[in-house]
Amino acid sequence: MSLSSADATTKEPADTVVVVPTTIYVCITCRRPTDPESYPRPGALLAHATAMAAIGANIAVRRVRCLANCSRGLSAAIACERRWTYVFGDLDPTHDAPALIEGAKLLAAASDGLMPWRDRPAALKRGLIARVPPCDYEDTE
Repeated sequence: MSLSSADATTKEPADTVVVVPTTIYVCITCRRPTDPESYPRPGALLAHATAMAAIGANIAVRRVRCLANCSRGLSAAIACERRWTYVFGDLDPTHDAPALIEGAKLLAAASDGLMPWRDRPAALKRGLIARVPPCDYEDTE
């Protein structure tokens, strides 16, 4: 099951409610080198578990074919408007769906656009592959 679109509500410093669309992209073709070639792939199982965990959380879950992180699959990315996008690998299809939901909530609530390291679930700390700046990023230095 996948959710087509959703919004996450966050509080900004002035207690103004801001709606920030939040999406988790999960690679459905992912498998670890030790996994069989059979289907459904572990990535598809992670996508399904993530969609189930997202019910009621106002987070969209999108199934994608290949995030080009095959050496560290299973892979997922968390994206939010006006925030950095985070790519994660080494995810487990049976345990890490709640971590992706928690990470999406943290990112949506981040007033500086960065997912706070300290509050991240362990799977998102050890599995960080990259973070990509938002399209409108401007260096402040």
